[in-house]
Amino acid sequence: MNRSPRAALGTSITALAIAFGSLILTAPNSAAEPVDYGKGGGKEDTGGGSDDTGIYAAARIQYSGAVAKSGGSGNVASSDVNWTPPPCWYAPYLGAKDFKKKMSKDIDTSKNTPGMGGTAGSAIGEMERHYEDAFGWTDNPGYKDYNVEKDGEGMFWAGVENPDEPDYLKRKSCTDLPFWVENGEAPPPQYEEAITPEMLAALAYQHMELPDTEVTLAPEAITKVNLPTWAWLDDAAFDEVQATAAINVPGFNIEATTTATPKSLTLDPGTEDATTIPANGECPIVDGRIGEPYAKGRAHETPPCGIIYGRSSNGGTFPLKASLTWEISWTGTGQGGPVGLPDGTIEAVQDITVQEAQAVNR
Repeated sequence: MNRSPRAALGTSITALAIAFGSLILTAPNSAAEPVDYGKGGGKEDTGGGSDDTGIYAAARIQYSGAVAKSGGSGNVASSDVNWTPPPCWYAPYLGAKDFKKKMSKDIDTSKNTPGMGGTAGSAIGEMERHYEDAFGWTDNPGYKDYNVEKDGEGMFWAGVENPDEPDYLKRKSCTDLPFWVENGEAPPPQYEEAITPEMLAALAYQHMELPDTEVTLAPEAITKVNLPTWAWLDDAAFDEVQATAAINVPGFNIEATTTATPKSLTLDPGTEDATTIPANGECPIVDGRIGEPYAKGRAHETPPCGIIYGRSSNGGTFPLKASLTWEISWTGTGQGGPVGLPDGTIEAVQDITVQEAQAVNR
């Protein structure tokens, strides 16, 4: 039958989505949310085997390296406003026997749930036929007895939401019915949102936690009008940082590592009455460092990286914003060499007091 699983016989897209969501998405999402491993190279056990119900939480993504401890988004902002990580994806979910156990139980429960009659009830019935009686469509042909005879030879894949995607509709957009993928084979081409190393690299980017940007200033915190303020970064800020995202289940193992390397520092003095050095406010890395530490006796020299304030902060402060730009790339399963991603930035604000210089005439 030349039909899509999103437009089943006489059943609306909305009804299929409701039925599918009630049976599948609510369960694996809780198991499939990203697992945070904190900073460093250590990993945390995520329960990589079957739990006490025999359901294998295969869609779980494992994060390691420099990632946010909260499990949510890290502190890196992409320099490309049009670049975003995937809002959802399809990933391995369950083997055939476990999928049958899960679906059979949920279908029986849904049939006996008040309000699941009519169109929604028809959708559930068609879904049951799809997995039990090979009732299918062109791009998802259906399965006999949940493919149990092929258990161990592949897995059913299902949609997984990115919990850090703020757009509800995008997060809920992976609504195709779970589909079978043989071990070692690629998902069918029509499932463009099937998880890939490139997607994992983007997710590692999203969770990456970079060191705070603490700029050293001279004079520190309090400076004078028209007196050059020197700015530089400690050498420790120039260590590259890596974050890895991986899915490792029987028959399917992919991972990607995203690497960030410091590139330049941009200073925003917090007032228009100031001059940045260089003029564009961007201090590049030169000989492995940004800026130059101040040395006694150089107060009136022009620093390679710094600011000259043209007026006082009048008893208050100016918010000096320092943005460190990181060059970001990734490598992953099947990838020959590093692939570029948009630069990332992290920002820090320091309060600067600017005083009028006092002079005594004799």
